Parts: sequence; structure tokens; C-alpha cells
Amino acid sequence: MSKGGGLASMTFDDGPDGLWTARVLDALLASEARATFFVTGPLAREHPALVERMRDEGHEVALHCSRHVRHTGLGEEEIEADAVSGLGDLRALGLSARRWRPPWGIVTGSTRRVARRLGLEISLWNADTHDWRGDPAERMLAAVSPSLKDGSVVLMHDGLGPGARRTGCHQTVALVPALADRLRDLGCEPVPMSELARRGSCAEVAP
Repeated sequence: MSKGGGLASMTFDDGPDGLWTARVLDALLASEARATFFVTGPLAREHPALVERMRDEGHEVALHCSRHVRHTGLGEEEIEADAVSGLGDLRALGLSARRWRPPWGIVTGSTRRVARRLGLEISLWNADTHDWRGDPAERMLAAVSPSLKDGSVVLMHDGLGPGARRTGCHQTVALVPALADRLRDLGCEPVPMSELARRGSCAEVAP
């Protein structure tokens, strides 16, 4: 537990993954850290036990998408249909998501209008591990550390989404405890984004 009074969030996109999400959850549990998972609706329906574990262990479950498609390539009705579908998948699991991270972090005017209509808060990041490249955990930590501070929202992935250059999430799993330690060294406790929001820190964070 950090004694500095600061807060930061580790966030994970593109899951839940049948193999890697459980390992990420194990690493978070061992680190006594809580996070936000931006899940893909169909995968959440496919792995309900993982979603239940996220919730039971104090993590926040939020919406990523149904289809991992850039909003610049979709019309407004398509964007809304995708979000509505993903929210429906989460409701089927007993969850009511309020946060939304669109695929690739791409936000358009249509994205914002849909978010307003659906009562969603667009939630991006301000520190990026680029873990999709498969870099070693030590290199990712060194690269992201200069941007870490009170209020940081760190982007990671617990699944292999489109564009990933890696074959697994080994290095992300290894990064979790090291990142939790670094945040605490900076006086920041790793918490879900909802706790940052209650402090007024992160309705929408620009990447």
C-alpha cells in the first residue's frame, strides 16, 4: 500500500483471454493491486468466470467494444450499435458499465455523441507501455516510467488484439508487479479508474 496519497490506474484492453487474463489477475492479486479491464463484449460472454473474478477481486469492468474496428471507419449508427451490443453482453453478466475505451483509442465526434446518448464516459490513457509489441518487461518499465505520476492511467493489454506483434502476454504479466512497485515508489496506489474519477481526475484522458 502506498503511503504517498496518490492514485494511478493500470488498465487492460482486448480481453478477457482464456489464458492470459487469468495470469494477469494472478499478478494483480499477488501485487495487491486493482485495475480496470476494458473488455470485448463477445469475449466477456465467452469467459464469464474471468469477468466474475475481475469483479470479485475488486477490479472495474468497463466496455471496450464488440468489434475491434476504428471509429473512423464506422458510421455513427454502427458505432452506437457496437457499443449497445457490448453493453448488452455485460448486462447479461450482471454488469452495468459506465466507462468506454473505443478501439485503438480513436475518438470521433460520433464517438462523443454516442457516449452522451448512452451515458458513457470515454476513458483513454496518458501512459502507454506499448506491450502489444512484445518488448521485455524491463524495457517497458524503463520506457513508461518517466510519464508515471499521480493520476496516471497506464495502457496494457490482457489479450492479443488486432495489430499485436507478440504471440503471448508473458511480458505484460511480468510487468504488472514491477509497475505496481514503481507506482508505489512514486506514492501512487494502483486503483481502478473509477476511483480516480471520484477524485475528479479522468473523465477522458488524451493518449
